[in-house]
Amino acid sequence: MRRNETDLLCQAAEELCFDNTFTRQLPADPEAQNFRRQVFGSCYSRVQPTPVTAPKLIAYAPEVAQRLHLSEAFCQSETFVDIFSGNKVLPDMDPHATCYGGHQFGSWAGQLGDGRAINLGELRTASGERWMLQLKGAGATPYSRGADGLAVLRSSVREFLCSEAMFHLGVPTTRALSLMLSGEPVLRDMFYDGHAELEPGAIVCRVAPSFTRFGSLQIFSARNDVKTLQQLLDHTIRHDFPHLGEPDGACYLRWFNEVCQRTAELMVHWMRVGFVHGVMNTDNMSVLGLTLDYGPYGWLEDYDPDWTPNTTDRELHRYCFGKQPRIAGWNLARLAEAILPLVDDTQALQEVLDTYFSSYKEKWQSMMADKLGLTSFQAETDVDLLDGLQQVLMLTETDMTLFYRKLADLDVDMEISTVSDKELIQPLMEAYYQAGDVRGLILQQISGWLRQYVQRLQQDGRSNTQRRVSMHRVNPKYVLRNYMAQVAIDQAVAGDYSEIHQLYALLEHPYDEQAAFDRYAAKRPEWAKNRASCSMLSCSS
Repeated sequence: MRRNETDLLCQAAEELCFDNTFTRQLPADPEAQNFRRQVFGSCYSRVQPTPVTAPKLIAYAPEVAQRLHLSEAFCQSETFVDIFSGNKVLPDMDPHATCYGGHQFGSWAGQLGDGRAINLGELRTASGERWMLQLKGAGATPYSRGADGLAVLRSSVREFLCSEAMFHLGVPTTRALSLMLSGEPVLRDMFYDGHAELEPGAIVCRVAPSFTRFGSLQIFSARNDVKTLQQLLDHTIRHDFPHLGEPDGACYLRWFNEVCQRTAELMVHWMRVGFVHGVMNTDNMSVLGLTLDYGPYGWLEDYDPDWTPNTTDRELHRYCFGKQPRIAGWNLARLAEAILPLVDDTQALQEVLDTYFSSYKEKWQSMMADKLGLTSFQAETDVDLLDGLQQVLMLTETDMTLFYRKLADLDVDMEISTVSDKELIQPLMEAYYQAGDVRGLILQQISGWLRQYVQRLQQDGRSNTQRRVSMHRVNPKYVLRNYMAQVAIDQAVAGDYSEIHQLYALLEHPYDEQAAFDRYAAKRPEWAKNRASCSMLSCSS
């Protein structure tokens, strides 16, 4: 190792302060060997990342690095590559994989756990923040079941880009620090159809205050391990929800209420930007209300509430766009069941759960008023306005992102009675995939809703400029469209990482005009409509 790299390693060991409260304060798996097994009475198992042969840094997120107090020189060093590929473990790190269970597609799956994620430890920054650093794709753990614990480049690119894109959209999410090539091929059957292929291996460093999931509590409740259940929940409250007070029965209810409120807010954000998670199992739901586990996600392009990007869900559509808020409520009900042994008050838990649905409805209505540029939601007029909007969006193939962005270009000062249907709809024509379909009855229905909308705007009295500025703050011009991610993946597999960096820069400012990137603010190209990895994805990664 060159001297400067040795110095950087020493500096990293000094500056990266790990204070591993999770592993210090919660029960550990007593078995030290790394083999697949059921783990009982333990919140985690200690396990080392699997070394890789030729790690290479593809990209890192400077903003995340700054939040962690990591210098640019360090992030571009071989030492950084060694640490965040899993080849080097610093003395104060305490690598581990956590135990959790979950309901998958509505059925209890038993123990799941971190099958390909290894937490390096809890970083405590100079500003007092705590961040868990986690490597995804760093090798097998006791929870890997029959899998290899590795990840491939395509899924890792998607996670790295989308984590950061969601953050800049204002959506609560885990973050991504780095994206590495492992230098080793990984065998994957992408669509589970018997056509496995070798793909480039990769590792993402994910960052969050905590990766605790609904399923983290469910597993101990399902096993009637009330002691460990209480230990984990008490630790979660003390470290992630300290404002709620010292854990007790009443505090558990306050905690559940806050999880419900955070989840409601998360669902509203997903619906606002057209994000579809694709696999909303309870083990993929964060108690912090963060978007967690970027697997077969997708962005709604053609507005279709029944659309899901997940091939596994193509028949039932359980996790489709329109059902996400309801599924979140179902998942919260399972979380309530999990903590029932500590609360012992079914009615109180049900009352809290009911607030999720009322809170979501209120937050969604307020969000939709913002998307439409209204000063506030007025039930007497806006319930019908929103109902009509949902129908209008489905009359013909309509790009959701473009529709809302272009809606801000309507002239609120127009004399609505003197404007023809074609003139009225003209600012929106770029949002329609088949512009020729926007005629006859479809044109009449859309323009009829637009007239109702303009009249409602005129009641508010906002100027065109005021309304556009307001709408542009909540309706992004750019999102990580499915085909955009795939183009970046295709180029990366060929050894060209420039599109990853281009998209990263673009998605840092999704609400800005960015004229140099206008080509990304367009409808999905026709070639991507039914292409694998652009329209549908699997859980394979």
